[in-house]
Amino acid sequence: MMMQLWEILLNWRQVLEIIILFAIIYLVLYYSSKNHGAKMMQVLVVLLLAIWGLARIIELPVITKLFDEFYGSTIIALLIIFQPEVRRGLSQLSLFMEKRHRKEVISEIEDAVINMSGSKIGALIVIEGKERLQALIDDAIQLDAQVNSQLLESIFFPNSPLHDGAVIIRGDRIVAARAILPLTRSKEISPHLGTRHRAALGISEESDAVTIMISEESGAVCIAYDGELHRDLSEFGLNKMLEKLVVGKDSDELAETIELVSAQEENNELSDIDPEEK
Repeated sequence: MMMQLWEILLNWRQVLEIIILFAIIYLVLYYSSKNHGAKMMQVLVVLLLAIWGLARIIELPVITKLFDEFYGSTIIALLIIFQPEVRRGLSQLSLFMEKRHRKEVISEIEDAVINMSGSKIGALIVIEGKERLQALIDDAIQLDAQVNSQLLESIFFPNSPLHDGAVIIRGDRIVAARAILPLTRSKEISPHLGTRHRAALGISEESDAVTIMISEESGAVCIAYDGELHRDLSEFGLNKMLEKLVVGKDSDELAETIELVSAQEENNELSDIDPEEK
């Protein structure tokens, strides 16, 4: 009786394997003869992998051995078929790591700027964009140091040999100090703004660099970018601007950020006004 049940079970497995093999051959021939595109081929691969897994679970030896024999070829086929997804995934991973690295860099810069602003130490920090500033670097004191908040503060410390001019940052390196920036030619700039403001605006008009300026008189922090000067930034405003200008440069998000920062600064100004004066 047990032998008969085993033979029935064995026959059932063999019949199931024949049906599955027929289905596999049919699917492969069908999708090979029709132009269904990469998406349908991906669906086919997923179905074949599901069949492979099912065959191993319910112990279908012929199908399992067939798939095992072509295991290496299957991996290569998967990489080819899913090439756009693999490339996209690697690009996203690379972008994520790059953004994370940029965040670490601007964190060091922010710490230095906040400390120097509190101590009213004047500074000009240029963060190079896609456009190289090699001509300015060649005429400056060339350095090659990791961006560090303490190093930036020591460079701009009063009476330091390098405190005059600007620091230029490329990636995560301080590549130059005591750089002389071009002054803005705009006639609309306020006559009350000093040389640092004009220099920050000047380099922003000639390149895609992001320039942070700290006023020696008031300690106010400004950012110049794309020919515009964003003045009197709070710690919140500084962080938001650098997040969008250095970490990510989506134009729509940048516009929203500028509006948000402006609103925040207006609220800060209103909160500083005496209630009776309002």
